[in-house]
Amino acid sequence: MTLPAPFASLRLPVIAAPMFIVSTPELVIAQVRSGVVGSFPALNARPASQLDDWLYEIEAGTVGCKAPFAVNLIVHKSNNRLEEDLSVLEKHKVPLVITSLGAIPEVNAAVHAWGGAVFHDVISDRFARKAVEKGADGLIAVAAGAGGHAGPQSPFALMQEIRAWFDGPLALSGAIACGRSILAAEAMGADFAYIGTPFIATNEANADSNYKQAIVDGEAADIVYSSLFTGVHGNYLRASITAAGLDPDRLPEGDKNQMDFGSGGNTAAKAWKDIWGSGQGIGAIKSIEPVEARIAVFEEQYRAARNELWARTGME
Repeated sequence: MTLPAPFASLRLPVIAAPMFIVSTPELVIAQVRSGVVGSFPALNARPASQLDDWLYEIEAGTVGCKAPFAVNLIVHKSNNRLEEDLSVLEKHKVPLVITSLGAIPEVNAAVHAWGGAVFHDVISDRFARKAVEKGADGLIAVAAGAGGHAGPQSPFALMQEIRAWFDGPLALSGAIACGRSILAAEAMGADFAYIGTPFIATNEANADSNYKQAIVDGEAADIVYSSLFTGVHGNYLRASITAAGLDPDRLPEGDKNQMDFGSGGNTAAKAWKDIWGSGQGIGAIKSIEPVEARIAVFEEQYRAARNELWARTGME
């Protein structure tokens, strides 16, 4: 399959995941300038009028770059900014829109009308089929271990089910935090690795210094999977839950009817601000460094893993 033109010249097959609060123009610009797709949630721009300014800033900061940027739209009914944000994206003709928590044909049609592409994130084959039926161009398979909102399925199971019928652009999300894992995602049939957590521990991330250090200090055992904070299951750092006065081993289930993404949470301790999202891959992150340095390490690891695989299999 030939990928759309904007993805033809990436340094690595990587889409940086949009992260609530953490992803702002500074981070997106650094990602794009480092040769991977940068992204941010439209809801990070507050007030809503700031979204227009952010897009101008990103456009100016990425002039001449080969990698595109993307904007994430929450299309769930709780997002009362959807129509307003979509009109701003249309004004700027954003090349890639990542949709989450619902698939709406009218949104996809609007993006296609200005020449953009839509990738929809899914946690199951059933949702993947619905997204494509409603006009999504590409899919993001959010497997077990992904930071923030994540599905329960193994990446092996999720990828093989989707690739059995879908030959379009496909990204894989879930505990990808080193170059070897990027190569593994491709081996499973993904066109891109969808990476979020490693970019929290970067100089450009809009994250509290304690949050960044917790990513460096943490490991997979420090991640708690819970639906309490937004009504949708997600992965969070155990230490942040404890700091909020909650017992991470005795969290009640969240109410799906009380899903709240606009304000960042539906408990006194707010998701993303107080309760820190993180994927299970954090054990690979050993330092806080600039985005360019992190991408350079990924690239070195990726090439080394590819060479090692060739040597072990005898295949070029």
